[in-house]
Amino acid sequence: MQTTTLFDDIDGDHHRLEEMARSIWETPELGLHEETSARLLCERLEEEGFDLDTGIGGMPTAFVATYCDGDGGPTIGILGEYDALPGLSQRVRAERDPITDGEPGHGCGHNLFGVAGVEAAVAIKRAIDRGDLQGTISFFGCPAEETLVGKVFMARDGAFDDLDAAITWHPWDVSTPYVGRTLALDSIQFTYDGIAAHAGVSPESGRSALDAVSLLNTGVEYAREHLPDTTRVHYVITDGGNAPNVVPPSATVWYYVRAPTRDAVEFATEWVRDIATAAANMTRTDLTSRYVTGCWDYLPNDAVTDVIWETMDELGPVGYTDDDRAFASELQETLSDEELESTLEGVPREHAAEMSDVALYDDPIPPHGADEIGGGSTDVGDVSWLVPTGQFRGATWALGTPAHSWQAVAANGDFGIDGAVYAAKVLAGSAARLLEQPATLERAQAEFEAATSDRSYETPLPADAEPPFDVTLE
Repeated sequence: MQTTTLFDDIDGDHHRLEEMARSIWETPELGLHEETSARLLCERLEEEGFDLDTGIGGMPTAFVATYCDGDGGPTIGILGEYDALPGLSQRVRAERDPITDGEPGHGCGHNLFGVAGVEAAVAIKRAIDRGDLQGTISFFGCPAEETLVGKVFMARDGAFDDLDAAITWHPWDVSTPYVGRTLALDSIQFTYDGIAAHAGVSPESGRSALDAVSLLNTGVEYAREHLPDTTRVHYVITDGGNAPNVVPPSATVWYYVRAPTRDAVEFATEWVRDIATAAANMTRTDLTSRYVTGCWDYLPNDAVTDVIWETMDELGPVGYTDDDRAFASELQETLSDEELESTLEGVPREHAAEMSDVALYDDPIPPHGADEIGGGSTDVGDVSWLVPTGQFRGATWALGTPAHSWQAVAANGDFGIDGAVYAAKVLAGSAARLLEQPATLERAQAEFEAATSDRSYETPLPADAEPPFDVTLE
């Protein structure tokens, strides 16, 4: 089919996409509590005739919306997210100006993320109705990406098992297919229970839970020397006691353990657990641990990625206006030189030269950095070990803008919405090509099978794990 028809459909629904993106931006919700955002997306899909399955993986804000022509054919999945970040409330201004101090904000662009996927799925559905395409399109509403929960629990529930391919995207400061790797992760909380006592009068009567946390953290610092350079271990003490003159009877520390592979994460996590047990023995406290969540590293699929790049190359630039570029320039002025240099170092030289004197760069950049391993983690990784998966970044921020920043929030509530329209077109065009090209899907599957021949996916979650509704980033 002609992808221009899909693109015209999305342009015709520009106002719907903008309304949804702005509504989610104005009502930011933390992971596993995105009731308003999820309902908005579900209503849009139901209106278009999609079959809806909610509560996936025991999460009320997780859902799958499916539309099928009834004649078989391949099934393509589009992944979407809509959770916000704590403490990033921000107006659309080029200075730090929270709408409400301490409240959440969309600093990662998830107000754009999910709505672009929904509109892409709607465009594919309409093409199926016209007889232009055959097969099934599914949109996956994935909550709590920021805490790496949603897709992991959905995967354990079998949500992605019937897909032939999955595609997704993420807001960024450049537009390019993502072909690098991310880090697998374990998220664990360690809680120690001791005995309270007067720290000055009778410390011998107490057993300090905070001492146990301190010993655990010290032990991990000594272990770092003997862990691979690519392993990352970081922590925060979430409960350390209430007063210096009371021996803390309870204390909790929250750990992230990251590494390029699940095997490497599990090795490092086992070491951290051993240290945690030793700290309990040294302080004569009781230890309980809680496995919050975990995820796999991202496994890019070149065959799916090639289709994404073909669509991006066909579309060309986003097409930002002079007003968009002016506001982006104001935002960029609030960034450090180091932040811009970091972006320029991460792209091919010829594009870096073009970027050096602009604030908003919306030309698509070919895939690059296939051998790079990023320092972050994403639960898209779990999907990528179950089904051939491709993803891309879409330019929605001023160049140099770091994710999880107030500058990103401001852009996501303004010109970033036009970037989401572009992303919807890339998703729709890529999905259409995959539905129309059985040979591409066969090549993607063969590549996937070769890449997973020595390690098949197993959920990192314990059998009794439940979605951590009480755990949010702070």
